Amino acid sequence: MDGSAALEAALLGVVEGLTEFLPVSSTGHLILLVDLLGFAGPPGRVFEVVIQFGAILAVCVAYFRRLAAAALGVFHDAGARRFVANILIAFLPAAVLGATLHGFIKGALFDPVVVAVALIAGGFAILLIERLAHRPRFAAVEEIPWTRALAVGFCQALAMIPGVSRSGATIVGALLLGVERRAAAEFSFFLAIPTMLAAAVFDLWKNRDLLTLDGLGLVAVGFLFAFLSALLVVRWFVAFVGRHGFAPFALYRIAVGTVMLVLLLAG
Repeated sequence: MDGSAALEAALLGVVEGLTEFLPVSSTGHLILLVDLLGFAGPPGRVFEVVIQFGAILAVCVAYFRRLAAAALGVFHDAGARRFVANILIAFLPAAVLGATLHGFIKGALFDPVVVAVALIAGGFAILLIERLAHRPRFAAVEEIPWTRALAVGFCQALAMIPGVSRSGATIVGALLLGVERRAAAEFSFFLAIPTMLAAAVFDLWKNRDLLTLDGLGLVAVGFLFAFLSALLVVRWFVAFVGRHGFAPFALYRIAVGTVMLVLLLAG
């Protein structure tokens, strides 16, 4: 494995971990940075998708007690059953649409210009929806009705367009459906576990014949650094949005998207 490629993989892993749970599109950042660095990772954008599971593992570690309590209590605790059911129900739209549209998404939408435009449009959408969001009615994941959990899942499916942001689409959808800010952020974290695990396994399987030992080594480096950096972000993010909301991230999206669009169009 080339040393410079390993350093680039580590940098991309850090960027993934720092952005996965923020409503700024980790995939969008990775696509833009890969393009700028000229990073020659594994084929089929496998690197960009699979290292996201490193960030998901960080959520499992950070929320281990809550996840373990839900898993152990699912057979005898109604709250635990509602928690697990809401996560699985919200996961369904992305699972079905992702499997159906996988080829088109990877072939047509994983493009830096698409990412830049989506970052800008998503930033304005977040600013608008923060103003329109109604007074919250649900303060925890297990309080959300299953119909609204399913609607949040369809919102998450919009993030199959790179640059939209999986966490951003999930959080904004939850806000519109009456979920409190902190609960919306945590719902996004928990929903990421089955969503990104499925995406990572699916991409590895689809590209299994094209992967080399060097390619797997780069994925491992990115995975490790994504895990470590995401651990620093998860708790901070929930506290931050509880105090300041999502407007700072919307402004960041607009700024980054605009700069990148100008650079890309200028060649």
